[in-house]
Amino acid sequence: MNAIIFKGHGCFAYEDRPIPEIDKPNEIRIKILGVGICGTDLHILMDPPLHPASPGIIFGHEFCGQVESVGSAVTNLIPGDKVIVDPHPACGCCDNCRSNRPEMCENLFLHGAGIEGQAATRGIFRDGGLTSYAVIPASSAYKIAQDTPFQRMALAEPLSCVGYGIEKLKIQAGDTVCILGAGPIGQLFTALAKVNGAVKVIVSEPYEYRREKALKCGATRVVDPVKEDLKAICMEETGGLGVDHCVEAVGQFLMTAIDMVRTGGKILLFGHDETANPQIKLGEIVKKEVEIHGCFIGKYYYEKSARIIESNILPLDEIATHVLPLDRYEEGLELLRAGNALKVVIYPIETRKKAIETPEK
Repeated sequence: MNAIIFKGHGCFAYEDRPIPEIDKPNEIRIKILGVGICGTDLHILMDPPLHPASPGIIFGHEFCGQVESVGSAVTNLIPGDKVIVDPHPACGCCDNCRSNRPEMCENLFLHGAGIEGQAATRGIFRDGGLTSYAVIPASSAYKIAQDTPFQRMALAEPLSCVGYGIEKLKIQAGDTVCILGAGPIGQLFTALAKVNGAVKVIVSEPYEYRREKALKCGATRVVDPVKEDLKAICMEETGGLGVDHCVEAVGQFLMTAIDMVRTGGKILLFGHDETANPQIKLGEIVKKEVEIHGCFIGKYYYEKSARIIESNILPLDEIATHVLPLDRYEEGLELLRAGNALKVVIYPIETRKKAIETPEK
């Protein structure tokens, strides 16, 4: 099978790899249907990289598929089932896992993992989905309706992360929300905030293409922060109080988020930028009694994600803007780098030959 292999130093290559075999009774083999390109992938492929990864692994962690075969101990899935995949299989043994913090599993980010008992994220530290087949634990797969298009299924991993964050904020009907950044993550936060009952969702984004998409995803007002005064607009929209919640989906604007929220407001930090070192006015946090939550990856949310995707309550087709075959992966990267796409979904060439889903956008 053809696969995209991370080579290190910002490089990848197309290589042939053997089709993997099931060798444990709790495993399944899935035929890959689609793989989303994540912002983390772009960071890994920078030179120098902004995120670590293990050279030699099959790239791609936002993947989904169709069960082809199952191990002898698997009873919850059968061949033919469509599944979304949690690529972050917590080990269940480390201190964080045993303290009910599996999203902080100490073994998720080990280079060269694959040792028994170590988790390690698939598509970053061990083989992922940018190929034709993958063998994964059955516990990492979540069944989804047969008529679900693969480009929506491929959004399950980011949707799970965002849903996990939304639950920390506890957005309720009548609340006001400001989203900083309208990439795929910002769009998902916008859509989920709206369906959770937010009456005003203000989205700050310098690129017009993304602002237009945000309006289709539930934003009640979009702001160009380069040309407009975001704080003044948030105050105007909330009667001078500030918003109830602010989601920072970029990684560099904590102080902006603090300025946007009302007294007692909540901030969710999701944007991940290892280079960010902002100056913070601590007095503002204290004086306003602001709650600040960090959010990394979503655990225990994949079952919900499957139901959400099946329900069609979110405008996921507005977010999965491009669907391309594996041999056009580099084109997908360039679309994202140029800001001309939100989520690019890659599929194995044989998937399209069997006409499983919709035509290319």
